[in-house]
Amino acid sequence: IIMGCFLRLLQLLSTCVAFSLVASVSTLQVAAGNWSIFVWCFCFIVTLIILIVELCGLQSRLHLSWDGFLITSASCATFLCLSGSIVFATTCIQLLPHSPFGDHAIAVTAFSSLASLAYATEVVWTCARSRESSCSVLTLPGLLHRLEMFVACVIFAFISSPHLYVHQPALEWCVAVYSVCFLLSAVTLLLNWCNWDDRLPVPVPLVHLGLTLLSALLYASAVVLWPLYQFNGALGGQPQRSSDVSCLTSYMCNWDQRLAVAVLTAVNLLIYVVDLVDLARRFFYQLLRLCTRPPDSLLLSVEASSPASVVL
Repeated sequence: IIMGCFLRLLQLLSTCVAFSLVASVSTLQVAAGNWSIFVWCFCFIVTLIILIVELCGLQSRLHLSWDGFLITSASCATFLCLSGSIVFATTCIQLLPHSPFGDHAIAVTAFSSLASLAYATEVVWTCARSRESSCSVLTLPGLLHRLEMFVACVIFAFISSPHLYVHQPALEWCVAVYSVCFLLSAVTLLLNWCNWDDRLPVPVPLVHLGLTLLSALLYASAVVLWPLYQFNGALGGQPQRSSDVSCLTSYMCNWDQRLAVAVLTAVNLLIYVVDLVDLARRFFYQLLRLCTRPPDSLLLSVEASSPASVVL
């Protein structure tokens, strides 16, 4: 209990200080953007709710695996705060040499990184003290799912300015792809820690395989459309960095953000493909084991699970 409260208070303090420092300086508000501010506020609110639930002892009344929920929320918060730190630090590099608020920017980056470390420590600590035989975040599927969400979070940070995509329906489709795939990854994590194997008409591994396949197909469309409409001059894009006026006065200009989104889209597609191959391998391996079982063992398993055998 003491370790849990210490980690919660450290997380609350780090996110609160990061947000407060940015809110106190208007220049840093512009540099941080909407994404970093949202990340710190969201993580602070979720951590505060978890702390209140634990202090009131309400976790036993929730019909879910509380350790699984803590691992999922802490791992997601780790990636969220890490993405906020990376984006804020990258943007504020241009403020350090000639700004009186350079110390504030360094402090914000440090506290945001400290929050990421605190959430990562909670993941390791919860996995270590959990009675479950394995921790999903330490397995390959769990790691891939969280990497998918982390890359999507960084993409959201770079497309937080609507003027990067509102002028083309194809680019708006790409933004919709990033949002839908992020939600599908969240649904996959939800299915993992809620143990809904008996509540769905189809096996959960098959659901995971279908959602991952859909996400990979959607990202395949985005990996083609985003660079095509951002860097093709015939379609209204800017093929060269020098053609972007904002690059003359800004360290991280609009052209750089477009390029970063294109690279991250390809990276996330690769992660989805690896995840899809791993899920397909696991699914077909289980299916092969089921098909190669002797008929007598299948009959015995069916009889053992039938109501009549229970009565006898």
